[in-house]
Amino acid sequence: MSTHSPAEWAEMVALAFGIWGTGSVFYFLLVDADLADFDPRPAARRATAALHQGVVHAGHDLNRARAHAERAAVHAAITTAAALALLLPATGGTR
Repeated sequence: MSTHSPAEWAEMVALAFGIWGTGSVFYFLLVDADLADFDPRPAARRATAALHQGVVHAGHDLNRARAHAERAAVHAAITTAAALALLLPATGGTR
């Protein structure tokens, strides 16, 4: 008659808990399940809405960047024109 070591007992207890836990997962998933719980449409709808919102935000960011670039270009053009008006000699028609 052979006796089992504590390590073997621990292995068997761990194996028993693992098998029990694996079997319990499916039980607890399905015990109070409704058919609507397995419908992927609400999750797909939320994902689509999140994607749409991200695209909208990206579009707004692009519009803001374009408007800022236009304002900076107008400001640079006006500043350049004013500097040139001050630096270039006046023509005969401005006396």
